[in-house]
Amino acid sequence: MDKINNAANYVSDTVKGAVSTGSKEANKEVAKDNNASVGTRLSAGKDAIGDKIDEQKHNTSADVNKEAAKH
Repeated sequence: MDKINNAANYVSDTVKGAVSTGSKEANKEVAKDNNASVGTRLSAGKDAIGDKIDEQKHNTSADVNKEAAKH
């Protein structure tokens, strides 16, 4: 049963990591947009940093669950 849970968690964390990656990239583009206001650019930059942290957290968790599902 643990293997099934670990496999499911791996898939879930992989999807969450991909969503965070997409959000991070979108926020980076807004942060670089010279047509956006300074406040919008700063907010997007802050959000991109948060997305990067989430991305790393989810990817690390996915790796742990992947290894646990093997055993």
